[in-house]
Amino acid sequence: MFQEIIYEDDSVIVVNKNPGIAVVSGRGIKDSEILCKYLEQIRGIKIFTVHRLDRETSGVIILAKTAKAHRNLCLQFEKRETEKTYLAVVSGKPGYSGSISEPIYQFGSGRMGVDKRGKKSQTNYFVEKEFRSASLLKLHPITGRRHQIRVHMYHIGHPVLGDRIYGFPRPVGNVSRLMLHAHTLTVKLEDGIKKTFCASTDSQWNAIMERLQSETEVCA
Repeated sequence: MFQEIIYEDDSVIVVNKNPGIAVVSGRGIKDSEILCKYLEQIRGIKIFTVHRLDRETSGVIILAKTAKAHRNLCLQFEKRETEKTYLAVVSGKPGYSGSISEPIYQFGSGRMGVDKRGKKSQTNYFVEKEFRSASLLKLHPITGRRHQIRVHMYHIGHPVLGDRIYGFPRPVGNVSRLMLHAHTLTVKLEDGIKKTFCASTDSQWNAIMERLQSETEVCA
């Protein structure tokens, strides 16, 4: 399982996670599909999970190599001192920009959804490009709820392409992967300096984008 390492020092390791790779162990997930186990094997040390990405989501994720770094980073996420941007291709055209402030609740089935019983959640988005029947967005999740971007975009009628949970028909848009990518992450390292890490999109993502662009050009 090759994973691109974007940055590494004595305290942290930053990875551009491939889609289909889980961050931690879970039911029915093989060890060969778990990012933490892979990193522990190749580095021979314990790796601490700081935050998570959905298994189907690709992109930048930071993990700690020491307990001290783990505490420092977890506190930043808890206090919302980190900055995150995502790229997503969604169904339809949601307009130039918007902000979704709807509470997200976890139902008994484990599925997340907008519900007044949920926790306060906010996602800001900006349209980067429009295709024939889809749009490329840049998103800034202010809070960090489970499946937040997917739930919010589904709620406003523009589910993420490739989503097998939040959208109909499933997967949305008949694409081979979830079109959600963690693009940048800004955190403060142990030396007190803020650093922004950027993860490039993978070949599968790029091929889907080229197809969407070609379909738009044909219809123009």
